Amino acid sequence: MRQTTSIKLDPTVKQEAQEIFATLGLTLGEAVNLFLNQVRLRKGIPFDIEIPNAKTQKILQEIREGKNVDTFSLDELKRANA
Repeated sequence: MRQTTSIKLDPTVKQEAQEIFATLGLTLGEAVNLFLNQVRLRKGIPFDIEIPNAKTQKILQEIREGKNVDTFSLDELKRANA
């Protein structure tokens, strides 16, 4: 039996993720179910989560402050990686 769940998502992250899932032939719901099944099977988060080192923390802080950030579209990123 399927159940509806409501979650709050960053709209930009959601849109970009949906575009990626679409290229994989997945809906957002299917992708979330894949994630949750992996959590259940592995009894934890299915990827490493680590505390970033000092250099990474500094970069993340700069991003939050809008410093040293270039903007680009998902299409530009796809073209650059093609």
